[in-house]
Amino acid sequence: MSNIIYIGYEFNVSPLQPAVEILIAELGYAGFESFVENETGFTAYIQKDEWHDAILNDVYALNSEEFEVTYTFSEIEQTNWNAEWEKNFNPIVVDDICAVRAPFHEKFNTEFDIVIEPKMSFGTGHHETTHMMIQHILKSDVANKSVLDMGCGTGVLAILTEMKGAKPIDAIDIDNWCYLNSLENVERNKCSNISVYEGDASLLKGKAYDIVIANINRNILLQDMQTYTTCLNEGGVLFLSGFYNNDIPTIDAEVSKYGLKLQETLERNNWVSLKYQ
Repeated sequence: MSNIIYIGYEFNVSPLQPAVEILIAELGYAGFESFVENETGFTAYIQKDEWHDAILNDVYALNSEEFEVTYTFSEIEQTNWNAEWEKNFNPIVVDDICAVRAPFHEKFNTEFDIVIEPKMSFGTGHHETTHMMIQHILKSDVANKSVLDMGCGTGVLAILTEMKGAKPIDAIDIDNWCYLNSLENVERNKCSNISVYEGDASLLKGKAYDIVIANINRNILLQDMQTYTTCLNEGGVLFLSGFYNNDIPTIDAEVSKYGLKLQETLERNNWVSLKYQ
């Protein structure tokens, strides 16, 4: 097996928050695989085969007037990715009810304890969108309801729904690394009602769910919204995240076409998560 060559970007950011979290999320959607935060910003890594000179063109945060961002990039040597994220991955607790931690962290005294080894996948609970989706699920009655976790990343949201009694559950991601990582995390948390698939919204043909969770970027949500709503059972619930506060009118206009009504809005550092029924 040949060695994979990576490009490393060194980002200096001021002020650090929320700019770092916004940038990391956008870069993740652009194809960057791993991030290591430091005192002045963070380093982002992408496979050289996936890189192109316009890779940052659609990263809106780089043009924000709210913060200053400078960067340099270069080809880098092989890196021990697991060692890198282990140094920087801290456990989180959401609303004193749900803990998300790595296998090497101490167990928390919470109702739900999720063990995630994220590697290069998105969705540890640290990012605002995942955090808010966890909050939505914690407040919802999901027992014995069928669930779709679209763009599942690490599988953390699917795992939480099973812990709360949902079944059956489908977890789907177009990224092979996320697919494999979700399989690992489903097994790690001893889940038996989650099926993990690699692919996109085309896999949803003929499927039906009581709850659809989609934490994906704005453009994909708009592109696939009709598919999500078509596979939602009558009276079902749709949870959306992966976009900013100022995207709400565009998202709401699209969802409203299919007869769903906005029930609740959560917001963290300009990121939002919406509940529809």
